[in-house]
Amino acid sequence: MQNEIPIIQKVYDFYRELYLIIPAMPKFDRHVIGAKIQNTCLELLENLLAASHTNKQNKVKFLAKAAIKLDLLKILLRLSEDTKTLQTKKYLVLSEKLQEIGRMLGGWIKSLK
Repeated sequence: MQNEIPIIQKVYDFYRELYLIIPAMPKFDRHVIGAKIQNTCLELLENLLAASHTNKQNKVKFLAKAAIKLDLLKILLRLSEDTKTLQTKKYLVLSEKLQEIGRMLGGWIKSLK
């Protein structure tokens, strides 16, 4: 992954860390909100990969979808922390990483306009 786009590497690293946290969630939450968080993160990664392999016009479309997935991911993480499914300390670490990913995504979108 040495030649990978930096934001894709960040999302990859985020998912890897998330993958280690999900099993610690209570069983019901792990299978409901934990699975939704994982799927949303993978969809975000999928949209970023699609954007990296298409023309400029389609890039904007895929990046807009990625922005929606990122916003949903932020809400789901906050909900997990509010319901005590996710420890506050882990939430803060993951949330900080999502903020950085958001800045990178915003910069990519801005560069296309």
